[in-house]
Amino acid sequence: MDKRQQEIARMISYDREKPRSRKYFLFAALVVLIPILSCGARIGNVVITKPDEYHKTFAAKEEIILRAIAGVFRDKKMGSDVVINREEKSVRTDYITQDDWRTKSMARVKRLNWKECEVVLSVITEKKTKTGWEMRRLLEERQYENLFYTVELRIYEEMAKVE
Repeated sequence: MDKRQQEIARMISYDREKPRSRKYFLFAALVVLIPILSCGARIGNVVITKPDEYHKTFAAKEEIILRAIAGVFRDKKMGSDVVINREEKSVRTDYITQDDWRTKSMARVKRLNWKECEVVLSVITEKKTKTGWEMRRLLEERQYENLFYTVELRIYEEMAKVE
């Protein structure tokens, strides 16, 4: 084969491989993009009438848990003006507003026995609409689990502090 024939053979084989690689790229893009787009459309669109509440048990005193939760609320900016109510054994925040969304958080601590306390955590997110503020589900169970994990780490930090 002369050089011209080799060049033509190379171009033909390149043209055959190119559509195949395009097909693989298109398939891979669809496999990745469809789940992302389907999840993205769902975030914040579920209207709820009652705030979600998640429960977790910790082995610590109520006071330590309250301080830990308040610290996490402040650090993660889950509301403004974090207040610990020791009589009600709760931590509450005021709404923090950003664009058409506002969020506030609250937690209650209940002693179960001499060494364990239950924490009930709720993050309330509302979206401004023409009719007023509508409560929406922004956090799913996985995000609450991560939040409880952060609270647990903060509990250990609070327990390690020397008073």
